[in-house]
Amino acid sequence: MAGIKALVGLSFSGAIGLTFLLLGCALEQYGVYWPLFVLIFYVLSPIPTFISRRLSDDTDSSSNACRELAYFITTGIVVSSFGLPIVLARTSTIQWGACGLVMTANAVIFLTIFGFFVVFGGGDDFSWEQW
Repeated sequence: MAGIKALVGLSFSGAIGLTFLLLGCALEQYGVYWPLFVLIFYVLSPIPTFISRRLSDDTDSSSNACRELAYFITTGIVVSSFGLPIVLARTSTIQWGACGLVMTANAVIFLTIFGFFVVFGGGDDFSWEQW
């Protein structure tokens, strides 16, 4: 039952993050939908970790080159998603209030993705592979 509660909590926090993102785009004083391009980063961010967990062996070594590369690529994707709204705001494509809402959405969504890996990424009986 703890897995179902975690899944409901993660889906709720994901919905809150997407609400912040849509507020940053759709409020009348902002009215531009360029910040929605961060959705691409949301989709791309877990892919390197999924691939590295499939390809790397499950030894308990302190360092694994495949996993380290996946963490590096994931970090680049996350930093890019925080940088895109700042670049858009600096070029006056979006307003700074929309940039703040998108940055809040980024924080909530990436914490949700991290929570997904913490809850369902372990090798216990309740894994994300069951879904």
